[in-house]
Amino acid sequence: MHRIFTTAVADVYPLYVAKLERKGRTEAELRTVISWLTGLDDAGLDQHLESRTTFHDFFGAVTLRPDARLITGVVCGVRVEDIDDPLMQKIRYLDKLVDELARGKSMAKVLRS
Repeated sequence: MHRIFTTAVADVYPLYVAKLERKGRTEAELRTVISWLTGLDDAGLDQHLESRTTFHDFFGAVTLRPDARLITGVVCGVRVEDIDDPLMQKIRYLDKLVDELARGKSMAKVLRS
């Protein structure tokens, strides 16, 4: 089992926020992306953050939207569409969306609208 699977989402969330804020984006935009991907509202996300849910349990508790399969590209040198482990692929989907926001893509493109 990869170490990230047992890492709390609450440990990584501030890193996502910091990365985006350095690039002129906002936490609200991050929450929009997470909501789009997972279907969670702000209260649901806050509950997972406060309870220190691991990535394994977080992605086990949500259903990714069908459009998630449209997320393609490279994260950490690996194409997300080629990742065999379903949980790792879900984590990398989120990483890819955060990277796209940080690179300045419009929200419409990030959300595959």
